[in-house]
Amino acid sequence: MPFPFADVSTAPLTELLSLRGRRAVVTGGARGLGRAVAARLAEAGADVLLADLELALAEQAAAELSAAHGTRVLAAPVDVADPASVDDAAALAVRGLGGLDIWVNNAGVFPAFGVLQASDEQWRRVHAVNLDGTFHGARAAARHFATSDGGVIVNIVSTAGFRAPAPGLAAYVVSKHAVRGLTKELALELAPLGVRVLGVAPTYVPTEGNLAAAEAGRAQAEAAGVDHEQAGMDVMTHSLIGRLGTPDDIARVVLFAVSDLSLIMTGSTLLADAGETL
Repeated sequence: MPFPFADVSTAPLTELLSLRGRRAVVTGGARGLGRAVAARLAEAGADVLLADLELALAEQAAAELSAAHGTRVLAAPVDVADPASVDDAAALAVRGLGGLDIWVNNAGVFPAFGVLQASDEQWRRVHAVNLDGTFHGARAAARHFATSDGGVIVNIVSTAGFRAPAPGLAAYVVSKHAVRGLTKELALELAPLGVRVLGVAPTYVPTEGNLAAAEAGRAQAEAAGVDHEQAGMDVMTHSLIGRLGTPDDIARVVLFAVSDLSLIMTGSTLLADAGETL
């Protein structure tokens, strides 16, 4: 079977970067990193579906992004841990946007709890969202891509997919290592369908979710009589570029990954880490 990836070596840079005419889904797209990604995709010309648990917030973000960039931006409720919910979001994207070319698995949870104190329910919930949710999204996208001209899947991993950054993150670290492995296997299986799969592994960026998780980690550490730096949360703010990353720093890497600039790449996870993992 021929692998349907074109040689775009003679295409101008503007064409390689453009997403005009492409349709994207971003899970967890209502705020934070997901919204930043959606904004850059829309700016590059893509029509976008923001799939999020918080529908009202997603609808507000969709209206603002559409007005700012002049593309269609829709909102849909989704629980990535529920495969039927993810399938519904994919179907809505196809109906509402006219097709599907890009899927960004961004939704995730970042709780901090020690191994000794962790409940089975806590452990399962992290994996249900971070790992199973990524699989559900990739599968839904791939099923559509298999009947079209292919597409691109980007999984938001984490530098925790390369290392164990702090105590209290066992479930998160394991889930993100697993997403890196899933990215490789998806790339292998889906390449004959014209589907590229890449991971993007951000360093800590101060989104609403990350700030809440960091504060929860500090509170838990203080309650246990442990200095919060020893508890590990400050480890996540080290940077060799002299500042913390921003959501848009990561969004620009995702834009590269979904565009034809990265057409030679599949199966890799790109570290957007400000040197954190050196």
